Amino acid sequence: MAIVPFKEAFRVWVRVAIYSFGGPAGQISVMHRILVEEKKWIDENRFLHALNYCMLLPGPEAQQLATYIGWLLHRTKGGLLAGGLFILPGFLSILLLSILYAMYRDVEIVEAIFYGIKPAVLAIVIGAVIKIGKRALKNGIMLSLAILSFIAIFFLEIDFPVIILMAGLIGFFGGKIWKEKFLVIKGHGDKTEDKDHLSDYYSEPVKPSLFKTLKTISIFLILWSFPLIIIAGIIGVENIFFSEGVFFSKTAVVTFGGAYAVLAYIAQKAVEDYGWLQSGEMLDGLGMAETTPGPLIQVVQFVGFMGAFRLHGTLDPLMAGILASVLVTWVTFIPCFLFIFAGAPYIEYLRGNKNLTSALSAITAAVVGVILNLGIWFAIHTFFGSFKEEHFFGIRILIPDWNTLNLGSLLIGMLAAFVYFILKWDMLKTIAISIISGIIYFFIFNAG
Repeated sequence: MAIVPFKEAFRVWVRVAIYSFGGPAGQISVMHRILVEEKKWIDENRFLHALNYCMLLPGPEAQQLATYIGWLLHRTKGGLLAGGLFILPGFLSILLLSILYAMYRDVEIVEAIFYGIKPAVLAIVIGAVIKIGKRALKNGIMLSLAILSFIAIFFLEIDFPVIILMAGLIGFFGGKIWKEKFLVIKGHGDKTEDKDHLSDYYSEPVKPSLFKTLKTISIFLILWSFPLIIIAGIIGVENIFFSEGVFFSKTAVVTFGGAYAVLAYIAQKAVEDYGWLQSGEMLDGLGMAETTPGPLIQVVQFVGFMGAFRLHGTLDPLMAGILASVLVTWVTFIPCFLFIFAGAPYIEYLRGNKNLTSALSAITAAVVGVILNLGIWFAIHTFFGSFKEEHFFGIRILIPDWNTLNLGSLLIGMLAAFVYFILKWDMLKTIAISIISGIIYFFIFNAG
């Protein structure tokens, strides 16, 4: 029987969902602060162990981590609660913004809010990278892996799955040679594990059941495909809904490395092949996803909404957009629950396995470098209107155009960094002051 009451867990997961700004780095930091440091529902090692598994999966790692921890505390109902609530605020926010965008494209107050909130999100992401780095990079080996990972993805443009595979191999073999340097994440059987965290008292690993695993896979495959079967049966396959359902079902299983890894592909297909978006609209949708709570991959909801709004057939455009938003969100996130409910029992059971632990420790270090890459990418796009990509001997260099430096964004970013890092304001207060500053600057200086 779980020690944490389900009603209390509900309240805490609502809180996590509301605070889930800042992309995966910020969201993971929020969960760590609330669940590990404040509530002590899960210890440091188990948190990182779960995070490592989620980093290996396609899809939004923060949402999957919430699902995993919810499952750890209350099994299936806990996973559904945590993962579902994590999605809900972003879904509602982007649905509202999509409606405003489609029907009232040039609403200046919305643009002003976006202008102010982006620098705040950047400050939160930087803070999260620092916090996660301090927890994961416990020695020179782990720090070196993070640096090499950053160089590989930022300068050499090596694919994220390749980086993770190489880090896992280095950790696996390195743990056999230099155990104390690679066993950063302690296993279940480690006597030094913190017993002040509630999960250690009632969530002992149980040997997974193949029958239960196959049953779980079957149930979620049926849930995943059910809307497409209904659509095909009622209105056929030659319509916007079936096309979007199939397309985003495919992208749901190839989003390794976070949303940015697949956004370019989605944008190209949505604009050139399907005509769902017009040129440049993907960046508007990305702005929505970056500045609202929830996973960044929720931007696919905007793509689905706009596609159905334009190609609505006999339906009302607004109704078509809303239905498409629900459909796209469903086929994007059902696989996330499948991966967690089918895989988490095995990952927990192997938590004391030294080979797995050393491999996952190395992967965690590599992921820090990948998140740093994302932070720099975000900073360049926030503070500069344009930049050039240059290649020298196979090395990519991003060169910002200093003539396009956005002074307003820079000033708001400095303000956000000051109140967040120096005054220790929480995320919502930091975002609020940034929004107010953005609105004032936007309308006084006609920014943008």
